[in-house]
Amino acid sequence: MTLKVYGIPNCGTCKKALIWLQEKDIPYEFINTKEQPPTKSMITAWVNALTAQPMRNTSGGSYRAIGEEKKTWSDQQWIDAFAQDVMLLKRPLFEKDGKAVMVGFRAKEDEKIAQLGGL
Repeated sequence: MTLKVYGIPNCGTCKKALIWLQEKDIPYEFINTKEQPPTKSMITAWVNALTAQPMRNTSGGSYRAIGEEKKTWSDQQWIDAFAQDVMLLKRPLFEKDGKAVMVGFRAKEDEKIAQLGGL
C-alpha cells in the first residue's frame, strides 16, 4: 500500500494529519503541492473519485477572490481552476494506491480509518 498526502507544510490541518499518521505508524509520502503542483490529469482523476465540491478550499483567499460565478461551475471548470491555482485545493488530499480517497481531515476517527482503507 502506498499512501500519498498532498498539501503544504505550513498548513495546520496538514500538520495534524501528518502527526496522526505518525502516531498510527502509517507510512506515507508527503508531497508539497506548492513545490510539486499536481498535474491536470491528476486533478481530473481526483475529481472523478471525490467530485469537485469537497475539494474546494473555501476558506482560502484564492477561493474568495473568485466571483459569484463559482457557484455554478461544473467539475470541469473546477479542474481547470485547481490546475491554475493549487491554493484552491482543500488540504490535505490523501491518495491510496494511486486513487484519491479523502480530502480534508475533519472526519471522526473511525471515518478516517475507513476512508483511508481500514489502515
